[in-house]
Amino acid sequence: MPRCGDRAADKSEGSAMGKLVRDRIPEIVAAEGGQQNVRVLDDDEYARALLDKLVEEVNELRAVTDSVTLEEAADVYEVLLAILARQGLNTDDLARAAASKREERGGFERRWWWEPIG
Repeated sequence: MPRCGDRAADKSEGSAMGKLVRDRIPEIVAAEGGQQNVRVLDDDEYARALLDKLVEEVNELRAVTDSVTLEEAADVYEVLLAILARQGLNTDDLARAAASKREERGGFERRWWWEPIG
């Protein structure tokens, strides 16, 4: 699968609309001789772009084979870190919230699938 910064990937993924990219992508594209138009997003644009990026990365995670799951999961994690940072939170806060929710409602180890009746 082509990665961000690969000009073929940029064209095939509809980059004419633009998307949030990792901090070093502009310098990587420039070093490869690629052309680009980048700008800094304002806070509202950034908040929306992070959520869009999260959906993009989750979709990529769903599409991968087991051999690259960790790499794609790391991309999801990186976006989550940015979302947390916008709110002044960090991984410790996330871990505490997850532990609390797991204690109250459980995790997903039992693999239960809910099917409403009626």
